[in-house]
Amino acid sequence: MRTMVVIPTFNERENLGPLVEEVLAHEGYRVLVVDDDSPDGTGDLADEIATRSRGRVEVLHRKTNRGLGRAYVDGFRKALVSDVELICQMDGDLSHDPRYLPSLVNATSKYDVVIGSRYLSGISVVNWPLRRLILSTTANRYIRAVTGLAVRDCTSGFRCWTREALARIPLERVVSDGYAFMVEMVFEAARCGCRIGEVPIVFVERRKGTSKVSSGVLIESLLMPWRLRLRGALAFGREHRPPPRAQRPPSSRRHEREG
Repeated sequence: MRTMVVIPTFNERENLGPLVEEVLAHEGYRVLVVDDDSPDGTGDLADEIATRSRGRVEVLHRKTNRGLGRAYVDGFRKALVSDVELICQMDGDLSHDPRYLPSLVNATSKYDVVIGSRYLSGISVVNWPLRRLILSTTANRYIRAVTGLAVRDCTSGFRCWTREALARIPLERVVSDGYAFMVEMVFEAARCGCRIGEVPIVFVERRKGTSKVSSGVLIESLLMPWRLRLRGALAFGREHRPPPRAQRPPSSRRHEREG
């Protein structure tokens, strides 16, 4: 099936070339690089790669309203107006191995959204300090408890969407960034009735460059599950609100009294 892989980038010049090469090794796959005006020239390199790719690589340059969540939203919108059938998303730092892409794609025969999960078969993470591993696993348990999601790895950014499923997500309402964006998207998918599945992957901490995780991203991730729970409760209330009682015209009631 025609598959587009959306890769947001910010200062990933060292990683982009090898990553795109590995993705394009899969026949029929295309790449959309969404670059947030990287100071290290990642966007320029992406343009060079696109020129040599014979139409298999596109680049979307973003100058304003930057951030991971908005980059994905803009990338998804661009993918949805193309002719692709499946839209994958993955990090640009080589922590998501492109060799797992066929597993995600194949699983869309049963699911609308497929997540590359680090926690489906135990814990499959390489080169993380114990503190970060505890933080991630605890965060996923916390998210499941607050939102009611059954997904094991709610914060994984390695995913594959069917075109139909992604088109059902109200992207204009998605406001979060970082890990919170991943949670918000899977929550909206569940609310839309999408079938969500997971396949096991091994996550390897970035080989080059520095992590983009900040304290602000972590705080947003703590607050987002409660916002989503409130959003779901408000939507449930609107959907199950009893219809207003029908009222007869005043003239009808007057005639009854006169009679």
